Amino acid sequence: MKAFLTGLLLAALAVTTSQDRAEAADRPLLVFAAASLAEVMDEAGKGFVAKGGEAPQVSLAGSGTLARQIIAGAPATLFISAHPKWVDEVEKAGLTREIRPYAANRVVLVVAKDSGATPPADDGDAALSAAIDAVIGADGRLAIGDPASVPAGQYARDALTSLGIWSKIEPRTAPVENVRVALSLVARGEAPAGIVYASDAAAEPDVKVLAVLPERLHQPVRYPAALLGAADEEAAPSAVAFLDYLTGPDGADILRRHGLEPIAK
Repeated sequence: MKAFLTGLLLAALAVTTSQDRAEAADRPLLVFAAASLAEVMDEAGKGFVAKGGEAPQVSLAGSGTLARQIIAGAPATLFISAHPKWVDEVEKAGLTREIRPYAANRVVLVVAKDSGATPPADDGDAALSAAIDAVIGADGRLAIGDPASVPAGQYARDALTSLGIWSKIEPRTAPVENVRVALSLVARGEAPAGIVYASDAAAEPDVKVLAVLPERLHQPVRYPAALLGAADEEAAPSAVAFLDYLTGPDGADILRRHGLEPIAK
């Protein structure tokens, strides 16, 4: 009798596991990615499908916003953040099963394409500070991502803090929900300048780079990619395959085409 009951229990567990795997495998490939990866995710999704993969459904927003949604229960299978902090938060919540290095970027000061703003006289801190102050002007605003949740804004705040001008510049900033909104404010002439990623500037023909902010002023811009969900690889085969594609040779080529640098595993 005991052997019979044990057999029934094992059979029930096997059925449950099989059902769980089937349900997980049926979930769409939902990718939560930093807004700055819009063009990268579009090209990567098409390339992955061309190789026989499942079409990813991509949700783009500020990394902090996406992390909070995942922690609140959003059914994402892959999370790519523009700052390690937000992947760390998701990991602390027990929701990651693998984290890989993915890409690197740079932070730049941009102005409208037809702006007559003058670049820094040299690469020193004083010249950069003076250029930022001058381009904002007396009544202008510096467009940045909200430092509370947008990595590009965090990098901007850190760089301006290192320059010793954050307290002066902060009241003259226009913090927005993601870096692409900051970029569009500059492109449309609604802000005289903004701090965005180099890849953003490359994607927008109506802006130009006035200066690259040296990495000595802020933490290096790194994008980790986190596989989310159950520990069993069979639970999300499409997510694993897409992550392999993104971090493989094809994904590296896509990153370079859009102004980012791949990071070796």
